[in-house]
Amino acid sequence: MNKNENISALMADIGARAKAAAAGLAVASAERKHAALISAAENMWKNREAILAANAEDLIFGRDKGLSDAMMDRLMLDESRIQSMVDGLRSVAEQADPVGEVIADWDQPSGLNIRRVRTPLGVIGVIYESRPNVTADAGALCLKAGNAVILRGGSEGYNSSRAIHACLQQGLRDAGLPEDAVQLVPTRDRAAVSEMLTMTDTIDVIVPRGGKGLVGLVQREARVPVFAHLEGIVHIYIDEHADPEKALKIVLNAKTRRTGICGAAECLLIHEGIMKTIGQGVVRALMDAGVDVRGDANIQGIEGVTPATAEDWGCEYLDMIIAAKTVSSVEDAIAHIRKFGSNHTDCIITEDAATVETFMNHLDSAILIHNASTQFADGGEFGMGAEIGIATGKMHARGPVGAAQLTSFKYLVTGDGTVRA
Repeated sequence: MNKNENISALMADIGARAKAAAAGLAVASAERKHAALISAAENMWKNREAILAANAEDLIFGRDKGLSDAMMDRLMLDESRIQSMVDGLRSVAEQADPVGEVIADWDQPSGLNIRRVRTPLGVIGVIYESRPNVTADAGALCLKAGNAVILRGGSEGYNSSRAIHACLQQGLRDAGLPEDAVQLVPTRDRAAVSEMLTMTDTIDVIVPRGGKGLVGLVQREARVPVFAHLEGIVHIYIDEHADPEKALKIVLNAKTRRTGICGAAECLLIHEGIMKTIGQGVVRALMDAGVDVRGDANIQGIEGVTPATAEDWGCEYLDMIIAAKTVSSVEDAIAHIRKFGSNHTDCIITEDAATVETFMNHLDSAILIHNASTQFADGGEFGMGAEIGIATGKMHARGPVGAAQLTSFKYLVTGDGTVRA
């Protein structure tokens, strides 16, 4: 048997076991799922030294692989990040169980009662890069929604993901739920990804979590439905009616808090009427914070600004770099975002209600924000406990994908000897 046949057999076995586990998990009680998540959280904290040791190996691997500083930041775990994962598991555990929730209930003149009820999707395949915390977040959310999950983490986070996965499996064992409900692909071989994308008999949906290269590969090759998370080409528009203090605080946080996350600001649009006042102050503050500002002709006059090129518009830097451009109106800002954005997250800073309404109504990004940092584009910050990703497509799940978004629905129809005329 050659290598590809080995990988194919391995993935077929994982898929079959996931499908069997999903059938049992779909009818598992809310109490058992809650117990599994709480136990996983306790095990994760108890085993934090082992997780950090595994992560140290991954950091060496990542450095040798030549990962950027932003990617290394995504990969790195410390005690506070493990605490965040633990908190995320507990938060998901305490949420209302979405399975069986009645979304709508109505009676028809025919005498039928019809209920639309949440039901698990089945088996979810999650393919992700770098971030080991996705192992915990995705495992927890899929479990909460009654789905089995097959996790295929990036090669650089392999050891960290294995250590985190062991805690999730211990939680399942402690709660008497099937271990196969949360499986981690036990190989760095990229052939496993290609296999997952064609496992239409056992995987119901694929969630890619990573850069443009990964998501593009998944969208090109997948035979399984995909919840797409494209780039976070995040724009902030500072309107002529912006509050200067809010603008400064929001832009600095949105760009510099963590540059490697998908909610980090990548392009700043400044109304030309405030360029010499608020705009200039914000640009200088960004440069003082160590950001490389790549400006258009109207911004290049500020000392230290790098001239922008055509490639800077629509670029996801995930680094201490931001593109900056002046616009003549909110309509001009909207036109730029429509052309260069990725329908992820976009923000307006203004005190004018009519301008906010125009911005919110004329853009169709998954997340639109008024007077707050784009770094809030996160399922945890939306009260979902965690997220499996931010979907930028138009179907079913959109924006942060939490447990409720990992369900479908079915119709339960009840009659009383009712027949159709």
